[in-house]
Amino acid sequence: MEEGRLRPSSMDIYSNDNTARRYIAHVSIFGTSQIHLRNPYIIAWWSAAFPGFGHLLLAKYHRGYILFIWEIIVNINAHVNLAMVYSFQGNIFMAKEVLDTRWLLMYIPVYLFAIWDSYRSTVDLNTIYILADHEDHRFNTFSIGAFGMNYLDKRSPVFAIIWSLFAPGLGQLYVHRTITAFFLIFWNVIFLYFSHALEAVSLLFLGEIQESTSVINSEWLLFFPSIYGFAAYDSYVNTVENNKLYEKTQRKYLKDHYQAPGFQILKGQKVK
Repeated sequence: MEEGRLRPSSMDIYSNDNTARRYIAHVSIFGTSQIHLRNPYIIAWWSAAFPGFGHLLLAKYHRGYILFIWEIIVNINAHVNLAMVYSFQGNIFMAKEVLDTRWLLMYIPVYLFAIWDSYRSTVDLNTIYILADHEDHRFNTFSIGAFGMNYLDKRSPVFAIIWSLFAPGLGQLYVHRTITAFFLIFWNVIFLYFSHALEAVSLLFLGEIQESTSVINSEWLLFFPSIYGFAAYDSYVNTVENNKLYEKTQRKYLKDHYQAPGFQILKGQKVK
């Protein structure tokens, strides 16, 4: 270490210099991407609930978008949701009648792939996180550019859930996950339009209960539980993990700048 430079500068500690094999996080103006330990079964479950959601939780956006859009196209054409509605009503005959097997046979292999690949990817990323955390290489914590700025700080997981329940995507905006936020807001508008949900709510407020029920397109309405549940879960988990990352960088900064290089905690003798 050079004389007069006892501690690394903040630029050295909090910037990516592309010399490490792995980083646990990267802060950009579009969001904070980080690797952390996840339960592979939970990720696989979200892929089973809606193909693409498991990959979005892993920040594998391209793969997640492809599977998500595939799910909507094939689901609508195969009438999977409509068959589920009939099965909920106990009308098994109509549930079998509305299914289009030409599309359904394409649906099954991709559905199984989404579950398997999200599980496999989670196991791989958990291994990568352990290695990256052991290397403990520096990463940037602040980013500013023409499109805006982003930085690590602490936010409330409860507020993230509340905003997500108001509208999918708002919780992601709260934690500055703009790519996922835009995706969820866009598809929430699509689901609202084709399900006629807002029209049904307006009629319900006017007391037109029968007409309110008749205008609803149940095939599109059935997408809402998945997208609302995912938005709330994703925003909560990422808020918690961002807070952990913020605390970790703060500890590292204070240790590197204010703790004496030779400091160590000595084990003392027990007092009787």
